[in-house]
Amino acid sequence: QVQLVESGGGLVQAGGSLRLSCAASGRMISGYVMGWFRQAPGKEREFVAAMSWSGGLTYYAVSVKGRFTISRDNAKNTVYLQMNSLKPEDTAAYYCAAGPVTSTAARTYTDWGQGTQVTVSS
Repeated sequence: QVQLVESGGGLVQAGGSLRLSCAASGRMISGYVMGWFRQAPGKEREFVAAMSWSGGLTYYAVSVKGRFTISRDNAKNTVYLQMNSLKPEDTAAYYCAAGPVTSTAARTYTDWGQGTQVTVSS
């Protein structure tokens, strides 16, 4: 099992940027697929981005493609989500997750962080 702790959330104006970090402990993330999901109040958790264990493959939700970038530093055991051109509809709690297979489905991820809140004002 890997423990995940997100950070970097906050309040930002529309058009601004934030960089989320996900620090892992307990196991090295080099053997895991890493993903980011988000959940807005009253809505289901949705996929945002994922990266294969090697970093060679990335996947993005249509709503964030071109604005968000997922990256990983296996040596630092950390995953990042760079979010640019933020919109009010990006407001949500953002969660980092680790899993065995590259997937956009939350159910395939086995370990989750507690989340960090991102609020984008108009």
